[in-house]
Amino acid sequence: MAFRFTIGKRIGTGFGVLLFFVVIVFYTTYTTLNQSIQINDEITDVNNPSVASLEELKLLTVRSKMLIFNWVYIQSQADHPDKQKLNRLIERDYPFLRKKIERLAVHWVEEDQKKINHVFDNLSELFDLHEDAKSLLPDWSSYEDAQNIFLAKFYLENDGEIFIKTADILFQLDDLINNQKFNTGKVTENMQSSFSDLKWLSKWLGFALVIGGILIAIYTTRSIIKPVGKLKEVLLTLSEGIFPLHSIEARNDEIGEMTNALNRVISGLKSTKDFANSVGSGHFETEYQPLSKDDTLGIALIKMRDDLAENERMLEQKVIERTAEVVKQKEEIELQNEKISELYEEVTDSIKYAKGLQEAILPPKELVDEIMPDSFILYKPKDIVSGDFYWIEQKNDKIYFAAVDCTGHGVPGAFMSIVGYNALNEALRKYDTPAEILDDLNHGISKTLHNNAMGSTTKDGMDLALCCYDKKKKELQYAGAYNPLYLIRNNEITQIKADKFAIGTYFEDHSKKYTNHTIQLQKEDLIYIFSDGYADQFGGTKGKKFMYKRFRELLLSLTEKSMPTQRNFLNNTIEQWKGPLEQVDDILVLGVHVV
Repeated sequence: MAFRFTIGKRIGTGFGVLLFFVVIVFYTTYTTLNQSIQINDEITDVNNPSVASLEELKLLTVRSKMLIFNWVYIQSQADHPDKQKLNRLIERDYPFLRKKIERLAVHWVEEDQKKINHVFDNLSELFDLHEDAKSLLPDWSSYEDAQNIFLAKFYLENDGEIFIKTADILFQLDDLINNQKFNTGKVTENMQSSFSDLKWLSKWLGFALVIGGILIAIYTTRSIIKPVGKLKEVLLTLSEGIFPLHSIEARNDEIGEMTNALNRVISGLKSTKDFANSVGSGHFETEYQPLSKDDTLGIALIKMRDDLAENERMLEQKVIERTAEVVKQKEEIELQNEKISELYEEVTDSIKYAKGLQEAILPPKELVDEIMPDSFILYKPKDIVSGDFYWIEQKNDKIYFAAVDCTGHGVPGAFMSIVGYNALNEALRKYDTPAEILDDLNHGISKTLHNNAMGSTTKDGMDLALCCYDKKKKELQYAGAYNPLYLIRNNEITQIKADKFAIGTYFEDHSKKYTNHTIQLQKEDLIYIFSDGYADQFGGTKGKKFMYKRFRELLLSLTEKSMPTQRNFLNNTIEQWKGPLEQVDDILVLGVHVV
């Protein structure tokens, strides 16, 4: 059998050469890195900690000298912080550091081990000398003995034992620290030398890999990539629906076998294309011969031809049936739209009529101008009818006015406003103070709506601010259910808080009564009552609520303006704030200027 240098053998030969060079690079790199890791571990676990621990021991020795100096030269009690620090240094800090250095010293050279043991012996002697000096001055009274002071200071003089012993220890520690630093530099130099060798070897092996890769790439391109490229061009043209003009010449390897198979596929696709064109044109009688009994595509095409012929017959019948059905449904929809439009117009007309009835109960502008000439009312219902309403009456030379926010808005709120309006008029006939009127209103609304009755689930009611203004005395009485009163005087705003239970909650707690607030007014005072619609309106650049804080700041900015101007400014501001967003609730603001 003739030898075939197949694609697999060609690729295997090329990658075998590359693999040989890669193994050499990997082994050399691994060996060098392993040595470097060992060196780095020695630096990390021994050399650097040894230098740091010796530096720490040196610092501890210096601190002990400073603390014993303070002990002797500064008169203090036995529990002075510096004395406690010196005791902790000798009894706790030094033993802990010594154990740490002893564990590291196991890895040192024998000469350095002897030196550190000598340092430890000297430190023990030094701390014994500390104990002698400390025993002479144990407490405050011991400093009164001149002999004790003299003996203790003698230890610390330039030729004293503590001074000499400390200097000797620091010298020995400097020597040890320099030795450890030298060892660290030596080990680091060895590691850098290993990396230099690895760099040199990697450079030349990398060069060899590049040259080998180029040669293998050229060989692979000539023997594999070029014929595969021809197959790719044919497949790309096929992917665009274009058949090649000529068959591809095959060679004696795996690529040649693929070429022959591709030529057969192209021939079959041409036959399939012709058959599909014929069936697509409606010629369902066109014959088609599958390539073999296992040609699933050919069998599927024949079945598709038969199914399309049957579907065409069924679709024609369904189109006739559906056309008649659509025509019928269109007529029914048009009839329903007409009925909905008529119903919408009837409901809208009813609500508009209800708006006229609701506006009829509100005080006319002439009455407002007569009773409260220097005032304004900003009234902006969310829907055609509103759940907010304002109420103004006179009794005994006093002016009663209120801003009322009923549960809900739209038609439900409008019904509640009528109930509340009548209830307010009834309560005013019986009582004089705002608190008494609200108590009676709470009882009446609860009774009318049966709030909190057995089995009742409704929580209907209203929030309001009610004022009684005596012009002669310049006295204002106020009571509120959730809605406060704002008083602006001398460019400062004061909030009179309302009681935190709504009108319509009488049955929850019979003992609850509304608070009556009395305010002595001054000329140029400004009074504002309102519902929550203004502060709760969403808008602005971030779509957030206007909020009460911003509302108060706005009112303070309007103190120098007339009341009609204030109303227009408030209206324009909330419209700009709202922007394209929907109004979320009814808006009501009532302002009064004291003259």
